[in-house]
Amino acid sequence: MPEFTLHEAMLCDKLPNSVVRCHVCLWECRILPDHFGLCRVRQNINGTIYALNYAEVSSVAVDPIEKKPLFHFYPGSQVFSLGGWGCNFHCQHCQNWQISCQTPWEGDGGSQHLPPEAAIEMTRRYRCEGIAWTYNEPGIWLEYTLDSAKLARANGLYTVYVTNGYLTEEHLDAIGPYLDAYRVDIKGFSDAFYRELAKVARWRSILDVAVRAKEKWDMHLEVVTNIIPTMNDDEAQLKALATWIRDNLGELTPWHVTRFHPMHQLLHLPSTPVATLERAWAIGREAGLRFVYLGNVPGHRSENTVCYSCGRLVVGRVGYQAEIKGLDGSKCRFCGAELNIRTKGYQRKIKA
Repeated sequence: MPEFTLHEAMLCDKLPNSVVRCHVCLWECRILPDHFGLCRVRQNINGTIYALNYAEVSSVAVDPIEKKPLFHFYPGSQVFSLGGWGCNFHCQHCQNWQISCQTPWEGDGGSQHLPPEAAIEMTRRYRCEGIAWTYNEPGIWLEYTLDSAKLARANGLYTVYVTNGYLTEEHLDAIGPYLDAYRVDIKGFSDAFYRELAKVARWRSILDVAVRAKEKWDMHLEVVTNIIPTMNDDEAQLKALATWIRDNLGELTPWHVTRFHPMHQLLHLPSTPVATLERAWAIGREAGLRFVYLGNVPGHRSENTVCYSCGRLVVGRVGYQAEIKGLDGSKCRFCGAELNIRTKGYQRKIKA
C-alpha cells in the first residue's frame, strides 16, 4: 500500500487490548489493531485510529448547485465540488462505484492530495460561492471536511454535504456550526429495501440525524430519492416517505424524485419510466409537500419552482441551468409567500 499522510481520526473510544470504536458514522465499527473500519479508509494502528483519506481527492469540478441537486439553496450559483474515496454503504445501484468502492491506494493511482487551504484557494480562484463534498460519501471524510469547512466559513463561502445521511449525532454536531446545506438521500422507506440495496439495518437513524440537522443546526435540507423499478417505487413507501418529510422536515422541504438508470450491480433493471416519477410527484403533492421535483429528466416542467400560493414561475430550469424569475430573498416576489429558498445574506438560527 502506498504511503499516505497519517491523520489521527476524530470521535473514537479506546477499548481494552488496543481495540478502538469509531463514532464517525452509524456503523460505529469496533476496529481491531491493524484492521480497517467498514469504510476501509480508517485504520487502527497501535491502538489509534487514523484517517487514511485526509485530503485525498478523487474528483474536482465546478458545478451548478442544481447538480447536487439543491434547488432552494443559492439558485444559479457555482459550487466547487470535491469527491474523495470509499463509502460506508455498498449500494447495488451506485453511480460512482469507481471511487466509492475503492480506496486512494487502489485503482489507477488517480488520487490527488489537496489540503484544505488549497481547496479554498481553488474555490475562490474559480469564483464559486461555496464548496461541496460530494460524488462519494463525505461522512467518512470528517477530519478533512471539518478543517475545510472552517476555512470556508472564514472566507465567506457556503458549505454543502451531499450525503447518505448515515452519520452519528456526534459527527453532525462537530461540523454543525460550519455546514450550511445538508442534501440527504432517503433511499426508500422500509427495512427490507435498505437491507437489499445496501445491507444497512439502522437506516431509521438517518431520519433522526436529518431532523437534528434542521432543528438544532438550521441547515438547509433537501431530500433525494432515486426511484428504482421493483424496489422502492411502490405507493406504500413513497407515501410514507413523503408524509414523513412533511411531518418532520416541513411542507416546504424540497423532495427530488430522480430517475434510475441501470448501473453497477443493477444492470438488469430498466430505467425508471417517467410515468412512475410523475406518480411519485403526485404522491408527494397529495401528501402536502409544496415542492416536488423530477430529476434526471431534463426539460420536464417539474424542474421549475412555481409558487404554491400564486402559481407564478419563480425559478425556471432546464437541466442544471437556472434562471431566477420572481424571487425576493426567500419569498415569492409576486405574492410574498415564503418559499424556503436560501440566498446570500441568510443568517442561520443555531440553537445553543
